Amino acid sequence: MKKPWNRHTYIHLFERLRNEEMAPPMEAYMKHQFPFLGIKSPARNEALKLFFAEHDMPGKDQLFDEVWEIYKFPEREYQYVAIALLSKEIKELTIEDLSFIEKLITEKSWWDSVDSIAPTIVGSIIRKDRIEGEKVMRTWSDSENMWLNRSAILHQLKYKNETNENLLEEIILNHAKSNEFFIQKAIGWVLREYAKTNPAFVQQFVKKYELKPLSKREALKHIK
Repeated sequence: MKKPWNRHTYIHLFERLRNEEMAPPMEAYMKHQFPFLGIKSPARNEALKLFFAEHDMPGKDQLFDEVWEIYKFPEREYQYVAIALLSKEIKELTIEDLSFIEKLITEKSWWDSVDSIAPTIVGSIIRKDRIEGEKVMRTWSDSENMWLNRSAILHQLKYKNETNENLLEEIILNHAKSNEFFIQKAIGWVLREYAKTNPAFVQQFVKKYELKPLSKREALKHIK
């Protein structure tokens, strides 16, 4: 029988795993955007795996409050925990929940958190209701928040044959002239990934439209 959900249990667990020697290089790798506990990914993932196996998950009515309380902790590992918890309940998430997920994307924003949320959590939600979900993605694409823009670009990253090429083209062209590194990189990434499914589309797209050199280089990286 599993134990009741209790966030303080894994907070105590993570504090025990704190590594003062590893924290500085991890912070440097992330450009000193956040403090770190110094817990490397394998140890963090193993601790979470055991915790999730031994404890019940919070109910949907409690989930967002729990995720947000965890997300607010200063150390970066706790944002990873919050995203992992939300991912455990991904099948229960709907279009209406995108407003909460938008809050996660726009708070404590950096590529690591956004890239853990957009292609998986957001992408899964949009799959359930393409019409309404794609409306939200167009709104995010038009946002003044660069991380919402990146999320809109990347939400179809894992769609393969389910990719809406018209929407992919529309959102990319909305940002094709951006000088922002993280946007250029996202455009290249999503095209490079889709090239595994439809290389002809990507080749034609790159030939037809003017992209930034970084985006173009990334898009064609594995096309011979």
